[in-house]
Amino acid sequence: MLLGVLPAAAQGISKVWVPDLGNGTYKNPVLYADYSDPDVVRVGDDFYLTSSSFNAVPGLQILHSKDLVNWTIIGAVFEAQPPLARYALPQHGNGVWAPAIRYHNQEFYIYYPDPDLGIFVTKAKNAAGPWSAPVCVKQATGWIDPCPLWDEDGRAYLVHGFAGSRAGIKTILAVSQMSPDGQRLIGPDALVFDGHQGQPTLEGPKFYKRNGYYYIFAPAGGVPTGWQLVLRSRNVYGPYEERIVMDQGKTTVNGPHQGAWVTTNAGEDWFLHFQDQGPYGRVVHLEPMVWKNDWPIIGEDPDGDGKGQPVRTHRKPRIKGLAQPLATPATSDEFNRNTLGLQWQWHANPQDFWAYLNGPQGFLRLYSVQQPEGTKNLWQVPNLLLQKLPAETFTVTTKLTFSPRVEGEKVGLLIMGMDYAYLSATRIEGRLHFSQSICRGADQLAPEIGTPEAEVRAPQSGEPIYLRVAVRAGAKCQFSYSFDGQTFTQAGTEFQAREGKWIGAKVGLFCTRPTKFNDAGNADVDWFRVE
Repeated sequence: MLLGVLPAAAQGISKVWVPDLGNGTYKNPVLYADYSDPDVVRVGDDFYLTSSSFNAVPGLQILHSKDLVNWTIIGAVFEAQPPLARYALPQHGNGVWAPAIRYHNQEFYIYYPDPDLGIFVTKAKNAAGPWSAPVCVKQATGWIDPCPLWDEDGRAYLVHGFAGSRAGIKTILAVSQMSPDGQRLIGPDALVFDGHQGQPTLEGPKFYKRNGYYYIFAPAGGVPTGWQLVLRSRNVYGPYEERIVMDQGKTTVNGPHQGAWVTTNAGEDWFLHFQDQGPYGRVVHLEPMVWKNDWPIIGEDPDGDGKGQPVRTHRKPRIKGLAQPLATPATSDEFNRNTLGLQWQWHANPQDFWAYLNGPQGFLRLYSVQQPEGTKNLWQVPNLLLQKLPAETFTVTTKLTFSPRVEGEKVGLLIMGMDYAYLSATRIEGRLHFSQSICRGADQLAPEIGTPEAEVRAPQSGEPIYLRVAVRAGAKCQFSYSFDGQTFTQAGTEFQAREGKWIGAKVGLFCTRPTKFNDAGNADVDWFRVE
């Protein structure tokens, strides 16, 4: 539905964050957006990244790079998350948790956990898709963060962690033998490491083999404050030695852990990991990595103790072949193609009648969708079309015309999270009214509150309106509106954005109605620009 692969040139370069400094160096984060729990694999000259997508669809977005610095979105594993009925309504914090991407026997594999259902695998010949329907490798509650390893003798293994919220225990890692095709587990689940003594909240394991050692890279210490632990053993089932190979050190980069070790085609080692930035989500950093005495050191090691810390800037990875062109994940969308930009995600499995993309005429039509019965606020609404916040400071402006049919139909520009705010145009007594609404404690189903200066001049029928939100440092958001796209009037008070459930805040659009009716009004969105 409304999705497709766009070449990097068609996606444009971000106007708010470009990590490539153009002089052979880069700055972190290389992805200033919420690509939580990233995993990366290299195939030939190409790197592919995927990350947790939770309840958002298209799910398991796939990013591509040739140098680990310049990234574009090239596809997603699925457009609707299975089981379809379960994810027809928002399932905040559920769905796809930390995945692993690997390449084996000329195919890409992604293993991902649904913490309530089990471990799943999907395959593809091309990383951009199509991907196979997910297969349940292990039906289980509380199994999370799987990662496969195919050994030289043809045997296959899967390492995973446990979610305390479901399994009633955490901070332990287990390994199971898999069938060689990676489609099912064939052996008992063996506990290989217990982190309760010194490595709390151990999770997110990644499985590798090098120089006869089995390695498990796993973060510990919790998301905001943790570190990167590495385990090694000559036997896949242990016992495993342990070493902390990176932490915050003397930097401002909190919780540098959970990520992926990759080697370039020139033989250099690098590590990508996330950093939790609250409302901005878990942004992705790139660190140099070296091996010493068969232990990795990640980042810079100023005191030589074998434990690295994150870098702020660094020379770019050396690669063989042509230089990677400047590239960034898409943000703005002119809606002049028959596919939405791949940056967009719905908050639940979409229905075909939610939106219509008219590429030749250059607009996205959002139809008003009746809110689910008993809806308290937008936390419960599925037809939110959103994307990740793209930088610390930015401005989003969208141009649209609104053609409501019934009382209470509404279109809005939204900053979504456990607290949220939006600027909307609503049909009231046959006329359109602007208002800002804020909801604090949306996840607790708190009510929305309108701002005192909510009602302003209503636009004429068919007159374009411009909605804008300016986000400054600290994720403080100010909404405004315009009728000519030149002069903007502030609407409401400044809003402090807040993260969602395991994700950063998001920005985007919605179009709803409160009552049942046999047809829908619509908003025609001309463009959505991030500057």
